[in-house]
Amino acid sequence: MAKRARQLPQDRGSILFDVVFEDGSRASNRRVPMEILGGLDGDQPARDLIEQQEAEIAEKAGRPPRGIQSLMRTAKPEPKPVRE
Repeated sequence: MAKRARQLPQDRGSILFDVVFEDGSRASNRRVPMEILGGLDGDQPARDLIEQQEAEIAEKAGRPPRGIQSLMRTAKPEPKPVRE
């Protein structure tokens, strides 16, 4: 049985972001759809979406939402060598 090739998030239509919050905590690989990115706003729509997600998570957890200190795109992983 052949193995199914794993698709990267970029191939599926989303971009991954690393988020550093004001309290010093970090969240890796927050997924943002590619459709909302680009244009003159750059990554600002991603920040807005992640802030909205964080507010929903904080509400469910019963704590105040964390403020975002910095946001950057996750580096695209290098392909693994193919085993023969």
